[in-house]
Amino acid sequence: MQTQDIIFHSDCRYFNGYIPCKPHKNFGYHCVDCPIYDKTDGIILIIKLGAIGDVIRTTPLIHKFKKVYPTKKIWWLTYSPDILPSIVDKIFTFDTESIEILKSTKFDIAINLDKDLQAGTLFSSINADSKFGFTSVNGVPAPVNELAKHKFITGLFDDVSKSNKKSYLEEMFEICGWKFEGEEYILDCDTSIKWDLMNQGKKVIGLNTGCGARWVSRLWPDENWIELIQKIQEAGYFPLLLGGKQEDEKNKYYAEETGAYYPGYFSIPVFVSLMNQCDMIVSAVTMGMHIAIALKKKLILMNNIFNPNEFELYGRGELVMPSVDCTCYFSPKCKNSEYFCMEHLSVNSMYDAIQRHI
Repeated sequence: MQTQDIIFHSDCRYFNGYIPCKPHKNFGYHCVDCPIYDKTDGIILIIKLGAIGDVIRTTPLIHKFKKVYPTKKIWWLTYSPDILPSIVDKIFTFDTESIEILKSTKFDIAINLDKDLQAGTLFSSINADSKFGFTSVNGVPAPVNELAKHKFITGLFDDVSKSNKKSYLEEMFEICGWKFEGEEYILDCDTSIKWDLMNQGKKVIGLNTGCGARWVSRLWPDENWIELIQKIQEAGYFPLLLGGKQEDEKNKYYAEETGAYYPGYFSIPVFVSLMNQCDMIVSAVTMGMHIAIALKKKLILMNNIFNPNEFELYGRGELVMPSVDCTCYFSPKCKNSEYFCMEHLSVNSMYDAIQRHI
C-alpha cells in the first residue's frame, strides 16, 4: 500500500493526527470508507477554569452548543480535566503547553466564563471570529460585551449581587446570547464500580458533611450532624457519610458516634459512583452538591452565604436557610461576633425537608 495514496479526513471529529483514531483502533476502518466519519467545520473553545463544582455546573451549555452547532468540535480549558464529560472533543489543562496550542489555533467561537486575570489575559490573545464572556483590559478583568455585563457587575458589589434574581445558569446562558431552558448538567459516571453498602433495602441518604477548608462560614455544627443522622436512622433510612480527605476525620467521628456507614474518601470518579448509590443527598454548597444535581438526585441544600436565587435544583429538592440573617455574604469566614448563623439552621428544618422529598 502506497502511503501517498491513502486518504485521511483531518476534519473528522475522531481524527487525532498523531495516533490512530478510535474507529480505526476499534474496527479497523480507514477514512476512505469509514461508516462513522463525522465531518466537522470548526471549533468552539470554552474556558472555565474555576473550582470543580463551577466546572460541572457550566456543562449544561454543552447541550446548547451541540444543538445550535452540531458540526463543530468543542474544546475546553480547565484546572479540572477529570470532571469534564467525554462528550467534550478535546480537554486541556491550564499549563504552558495547552496555552501555546490554544493561542495558535483559530476558533469560530470562544467563551471565557471566568472573571480572573489568568483566564482573561489568555482570552485576550485567543484568535476567534466571535468572543463571549470576560477578557482582560489593562491588567484588570472586563466584560467582552453587554451580554456579560450583568454577571460582571454582580461580582463587584454585594448589594447588587444580593438583589439578583437570576440563577447562575441563566447568567451563563445569557452571556452566550441564549436563554436557559432547563438544560441538565452533564457528568460521566462509572456504573461498572460495584458497591455493597449493606443498606438492606433501606433508602440511602448521602450526607456530604464538609464544605472545603476555605469556606468555614458554611460549616454545620458537629452536634447537628449527629442529631440528624440519628433522626434518619430512627426513621428507617440508611445514612451514608460522604466527603473528601478534609472531611475524613470528621466523618470517622460521626460514624463512631452514630454507627452511620462511612466507606472512606476516594478519587473523584469513584466518589461520583458512590454518590450515585444514594436516593437523596444532603449537602452544603460544595462540589458534592453539583455532583448530586448532575446525577439527578434529590437534594436538600444548606445555604447561608449565597444568593438563594443562584441555585437551580431542577425541581428535585429544596434549599434550607438559617432562621436568622447571615452577615457573612460571600465570605469564607464568619465575621459576626454576636452569633454564627449556621447554628440557627435547625436539625428539624433539615429533617422535615428530607421527609418532604424522600
